[in-house]
Amino acid sequence: MPQTSPVDLSEEERPFWPALRRGWRRRCPCCGSGPLLRGYLKVRESCPVCAEEFHHQRADDGPAYLTILIVGHLMAPLIMVVFTHWRPEPLTLAAVFSVGTVALSLYLLPRLKGVLVAIQWAKRMHGFGGPVVAGE
Repeated sequence: MPQTSPVDLSEEERPFWPALRRGWRRRCPCCGSGPLLRGYLKVRESCPVCAEEFHHQRADDGPAYLTILIVGHLMAPLIMVVFTHWRPEPLTLAAVFSVGTVALSLYLLPRLKGVLVAIQWAKRMHGFGGPVVAGE
């Protein structure tokens, strides 16, 4: 009979959906209490509550790309509907949708950054999985 070793805690599965919800709220994906961001988009080095390290996260340009994707897919059809249905003045249309686009982008950007860091934490990507042993 093969010998089974005890379960390594570093290989234990992390809760994906709770981590995403915590990231959306800009909270630590591990404990959910500590703030994830320092300032508007700067990720903290570690959680002040549970001491989970975040310095190895690699969100990079992902939040910006996702923000553009979401805002573009929401605003473009909305502009078409508003323009074809009510025919507002072009300057009015541009002013209203410019403000809406900027506001939605500013709302989504830090939340999507939190979500991407939470995905990396939950899937043990980019150093979130524990120490890497050389030769494995």
